[in-house]
Amino acid sequence: MKRNRKKKQGGAPQWMTTYADMITLILVFFVLLFSMSQINLVKFEALAESFRNRMIFDFYPSAVENDYPTEQAKAQENGEKNNEYELPDDDKEQDKEEKKDAETEDLEELKAEVDEYIEENELGDIISATQTERGVVLVLEEQLLFETSSAEVLDGAKPFLSKVGTLLDNIPNFVKVEGHTDNRQISSFRYPSNWELSGARASSVIRYLLDQTETLDPKRFTAVAYGETRPIAPNDSEANWSKNRRVEIVILDPEYEGSN
Repeated sequence: MKRNRKKKQGGAPQWMTTYADMITLILVFFVLLFSMSQINLVKFEALAESFRNRMIFDFYPSAVENDYPTEQAKAQENGEKNNEYELPDDDKEQDKEEKKDAETEDLEELKAEVDEYIEENELGDIISATQTERGVVLVLEEQLLFETSSAEVLDGAKPFLSKVGTLLDNIPNFVKVEGHTDNRQISSFRYPSNWELSGARASSVIRYLLDQTETLDPKRFTAVAYGETRPIAPNDSEANWSKNRRVEIVILDPEYEGSN
């Protein structure tokens, strides 16, 4: 007697049915979420406006290369793709003026503090502070800073230089330190001429400022040797020779040509 064999029914496997039911439920869930959501146009417009006029993209218009680089190049040449996120010219000019005013105010405050220090310590005969188109210029005569034919900073000059270092730490301006001598020539093993002496003195002042105020950036400083080429008085007397032997610390105005 033959056994009756059940014929296998065709169709998808059982796991496929369960999987399809799950996908359907997920779809219904997201449809419900979408149907319940509402877009607040007022908030959307406010959010969109907040992105306007702001340079928030490092790669504008796109960090992805154009599929048609030739057309992109032509568009850039024709000025068709300007950065709409740049600040208007009026705002740029206003920011520039405000920055300039702040920098000028900083220099004026620095000079005022230096003047007060000079007056309190009765140093007016050997230190002067003036404000010129270059910036604030501090003129320190040799007798305050160095022994004759030497570039080692004297102890008597260190309090004033420390004060200058503290003031410079509060502003970002570049600083040029210039060494000057009189017209009498020096010739020694260490300093073969006035050029070496004036350069060494300017460098010594910068080195002391940086050593005492470690937060100062060395990149802000420039040492310049002028030797006897820029006298401020005729080299015809002991008093005038003394005036010409000096170091000038120039806190540069950013607007001055060649300030950095």
